[in-house]
Amino acid sequence: MYLDRVNEPADLRDLSYDQLDALAGEIRDLIVEAVSENAGHLGSNLGAVELSLALHRVFESPLDAILWDTGHQAYVHKIVTGRKAMFSQLRQANGMSGYPSREESRHDFIENSHASTVLSYAYGMAVARDAGTTDHRHIIAVIGDGAMTGGMAYEALNNLGHHKRRVIVVLNDNGRSYAPTQSNLSANWQGRDERASHPSLPDRVAGKLANALTDIRMNPVYVRRQRRLESYLQNLPGVGSQAERAMEAFKAGVREFLQPPSFFEALGVRYIGPVDGHNIAELEAALHNAEALSAEGPIIVHVLTQKGRGYPPAEDDDEKHLHDAPVFDPKMGPPKAVPTGYTQAFAEAVIKAAELDPRIVAITAAMPGPTGLLPFQQHFPDRFFDVGIAEQHAVTAAAGMAMSGLRPVVAIYSTFLNRAWDQVVYDVALHRLPVIFALDRAGITGPDGPSHHGVYDMALLSKVPGMRVLAPSSAQELQQMLLDAVHLADDGPVAIRYPRGAARMVDEHEVGSGLSARRVLVGDGSACVLAVGKMVETAIKAAERLAGEGHTIEVWDVRSCAPLDPDMLTAAAACRTVITIEDGVRAGGIGSSIADSLGALKPELPVEVLGLPTRFIPHGEAHHILARLGLDVDGLAAMLRERLA
Repeated sequence: MYLDRVNEPADLRDLSYDQLDALAGEIRDLIVEAVSENAGHLGSNLGAVELSLALHRVFESPLDAILWDTGHQAYVHKIVTGRKAMFSQLRQANGMSGYPSREESRHDFIENSHASTVLSYAYGMAVARDAGTTDHRHIIAVIGDGAMTGGMAYEALNNLGHHKRRVIVVLNDNGRSYAPTQSNLSANWQGRDERASHPSLPDRVAGKLANALTDIRMNPVYVRRQRRLESYLQNLPGVGSQAERAMEAFKAGVREFLQPPSFFEALGVRYIGPVDGHNIAELEAALHNAEALSAEGPIIVHVLTQKGRGYPPAEDDDEKHLHDAPVFDPKMGPPKAVPTGYTQAFAEAVIKAAELDPRIVAITAAMPGPTGLLPFQQHFPDRFFDVGIAEQHAVTAAAGMAMSGLRPVVAIYSTFLNRAWDQVVYDVALHRLPVIFALDRAGITGPDGPSHHGVYDMALLSKVPGMRVLAPSSAQELQQMLLDAVHLADDGPVAIRYPRGAARMVDEHEVGSGLSARRVLVGDGSACVLAVGKMVETAIKAAERLAGEGHTIEVWDVRSCAPLDPDMLTAAAACRTVITIEDGVRAGGIGSSIADSLGALKPELPVEVLGLPTRFIPHGEAHHILARLGLDVDGLAAMLRERLA
């Protein structure tokens, strides 16, 4: 096996192209096997195999800094930088991260699992290199999986071009994020254009001309001659400036006809491509030429790849090309992804709400499947909006819709809402607009690690004036909260935050309403537990355990984290001790707000606030992480015994 011969990037340079093709197949087999056993990102990495090999053959990492945007496409990079043995523990506690990790390897520069940031990192590193504080020879930024739809990418491109920073940008264009990429800059229309497999004669001619033009413009000899021609035209007596402008206009016209992505060159970033992202020889030629041309400033190499390449179940997955996958049988492939748990409850509730209220529209940021909005899109295609990986735009667009009579529901992961904090506060809340935020994957999410734990939403949103923050403890509670939110939004924004995974199921009489808390268990006044969201189940089980020891614990489902229910606070103040428990950060969280409110009612009342520490929490199974932090049944029961004693 050629894979056994590759322990560092330099080992790739001894292989022939036929051997590299065989190695690419072995790498795909390893990735499929590792993801089938541990779950993880599949399609995005299968599509980046040849590109990763070419990058590490042309450039010398870590002397040349290879930076990965949407770091879930970096599995191949990890394999060729000495970590293939670690794939048996992919995304497991104390095992290998599913993203680049500075702790794992000197070849990993940024721990990047949020999209559209790599060009800003590259700009900053180029500034430092040019100032002489680092010795990086080349800085290569790989951006893909729809990340060019994010606003930060364009902000960074503008600065790269304006300041002529020597950065090589590789656009891995597979036409998709989770869903098809929402961008006219994507040249990869696989599976979306019925004409793609049967292009017309003019399209074929234009394609040939475009490839020929690319070959010419990638040639350094052409670039040098172009510079001499420009100098000659500039120096023509009397008509130099006009002649130069005429030549530029002619070249721009040709680019516009043959290569629409000339957009990049308007920003001062040289563009070459598109290049076949599964042809290593062609990739290497493009990258070598980019290396030579980068001396004059930033250059982008547009690479076309196929997400899920080489694994039929991924190639045939219309929704997301197996972007990510659970544990599965590699011979059969994963079952079709469908919403489950809280996500499924939301998917059903938002359709029901939309049937009742024609003002309701749904917005997502490139994740219609994972947020449960695909059924909504099928039911109401004209009321569904996927804005790409652009959370800031999603929130302010929702504000505009709300200003104009609609009732938008923004479905987004809790961790990704952090990217739109300014828009939530000043574009939505300041205007008291009726926007509903449905925050999936709130709390500890597990194997994807610190960047994906949704632990800040309650602490942040509960401090926004006028924001109502709701946390369901069951599937039925989530559905009721969404229906209530449609009416609560008359007075301003509402956020509903709910966790990943299975949802607790309850009877109709175990569901609250509006902004009221719900007493789940009546106690004897000795101790009261105020639990938020999924921690209600933990509190019930801990109380049942204490009941076997002769204690009757009162348990409340907080439900409304902001504002807090005054009846719940009054009842809790009548108890001798109070414990709050939540799966968000403890400092400034809901428990802290409860403690402040109870302190005003009864200053001598002891209140213990349980929540997550203010530190980055590594990846692992969610229940193991919560247990380690004392936020499971054992931990809460132990705290109750301590307080009762």
